[in-house]
Amino acid sequence: MHFRNATNDDIPALIRLYRDVAEKSGGIARKKDEVTEEYVSAFVTRSLADGIIIVLENDENPEELIAEIHAYRPGIWSFNHILSELTILVDPRFQGKNLGRTIFTIFLDEVVNNHPDIGRVELLTGESNARALHLYQSLGFLIEGRFEMRYRTEKGFVADIQLYWQNPAFEFDGSIPRLGSR
Repeated sequence: MHFRNATNDDIPALIRLYRDVAEKSGGIARKKDEVTEEYVSAFVTRSLADGIIIVLENDENPEELIAEIHAYRPGIWSFNHILSELTILVDPRFQGKNLGRTIFTIFLDEVVNNHPDIGRVELLTGESNARALHLYQSLGFLIEGRFEMRYRTEKGFVADIQLYWQNPAFEFDGSIPRLGSR
């Protein structure tokens, strides 16, 4: 398996991956029919322009993606030290093999080693997703708050849990770079 930065050429494979994960209950918040080319193109474009997006290729079929993680800056100058809208997913056939932890560790290492201007990474997860909460906390994320009745499931509503991670290599020099500058 090979981890690498994503490109625009990955959009068709990402659509397939997201739809496969969306079919699994609890996989991601979107339903399969909500995973559109526009949705995937939008987060790929934003992540490539001012964020990080990493994919895991299947060695047996390099055109197939097994996992993906991305986040990007919100696009507001006051928040340019933050990566948000973080999404991570692993193909259901490959879950339980530590690939989520591995790709997330690669992502955080990228922030530490190459983005000292990023001070904070944020994410949300449903309170019922105990595996994800455990993973995020084991990677150093702290629970910051909860949004009651925010996440809708087939069975009703659950709270979304907000978590954050602080970059130990963050360097604030008094200025925050504008979008697109690194």
